[in-house]
Amino acid sequence: MDRATGTLTVFFEEPFWVGIFEHTEAGMLSVSKVTFGAEPKDYEIYDFILKEYDHLKFSPAVAANAEKVRRNPKRIQREVHKQVENTGLGTKAQQALKLQQEQMKTQRRAISRERSEAEKQRRFELKQQKKKEKHRGR
Repeated sequence: MDRATGTLTVFFEEPFWVGIFEHTEAGMLSVSKVTFGAEPKDYEIYDFILKEYDHLKFSPAVAANAEKVRRNPKRIQREVHKQVENTGLGTKAQQALKLQQEQMKTQRRAISRERSEAEKQRRFELKQQKKKEKHRGR
């Protein structure tokens, strides 16, 4: 008796979140790609599967590799935690936004510094001009 299995992998592919549906039946693998846009919540993915799975366009079936060896769920969970720990806090989108925020911050500081220096220079020149006017006796 052949098994039919389905897996969904959701990942961030610049600039959108993408889901890959894999359907394996009778040793044949079919794949469908879905673009979610913003990071989907679990309930949104579940709702998408319930409502839209029948309408997905799967690729032509190709021969699938031998069935994967079952792995200990605790080991899988440890590996997932390691991957999440390595990427840091938040999603890639959040990390990209944080990086952009840091860059804008440094730009703002540089512009602010230039403005304050220009203002100091303007005041200095004004003082010098007033000194000259006083010195000339006006």
